[in-house]
Amino acid sequence: MVRVTNSTTPCADVVLPCLDEAAALPWVLARIPAGWRAIVVDNGSTDGSATIARAHGATVVHEPRRGFGAACHAGLLAAEADIVCFCDCDASLDPGLLTAFVRTVTEGGADLVLGRRRPQERGAWPMHARLGNIALTRMLRRRTGLTLGDLGPLRAARREPLLDLGLTDRRSGYPLQMVVRAADAGWRIEEREVPYRPRTGKSKVTGTWRGTWHAVRDMRAVLRQPPVAHDLAASSRAAR
Repeated sequence: MVRVTNSTTPCADVVLPCLDEAAALPWVLARIPAGWRAIVVDNGSTDGSATIARAHGATVVHEPRRGFGAACHAGLLAAEADIVCFCDCDASLDPGLLTAFVRTVTEGGADLVLGRRRPQERGAWPMHARLGNIALTRMLRRRTGLTLGDLGPLRAARREPLLDLGLTDRRSGYPLQMVVRAADAGWRIEEREVPYRPRTGKSKVTGTWRGTWHAVRDMRAVLRQPPVAHDLAASSRAAR
């Protein structure tokens, strides 16, 4: 596949896990940077999301096993670009912001760039979801020493090093496991603020206290996992 881009915007693949996001997809896909490939991973949608994604130029991957991590990892496996980005498919985050993330990784400023969400409107980030996020970042600091303000879904890193992390979680713990294993491997992890809008449609994970609790439970299980042995020198070279 040939990708056309300019010298200031390195090309990337953007993984978009999707479950019934027909209303949000046009807005999201219109904001994918020119020359990049959008990989919409349909995780069992019944609202025609896959058809809409194709109509807007996205590559569609079907992942029958339900779970946020399952969808994200299927997209990572389908990616071809050197750098892979992740973004929610609910119009809460603008994928156009990823150009700066990708540039940082390409220029060697960081190995993994994460978006720290800043709500732009009332109700964009429900209190129960925010409290769960705070608790997890504190546990992450105790586990890895990383001081992060968020475990947000907007992120970018090189594809091969991501695959080498050997991510195994296929539920809500996937984003956290990526950060934990990257930290264990000695990656340089950078965080930058991004605007966070109210999502389009109902959340499948953190829209309720129950959903948030299940997500926190999955992530706590990730934090209890023992560190995975890595060749830090090799990992550092690969991430660059």
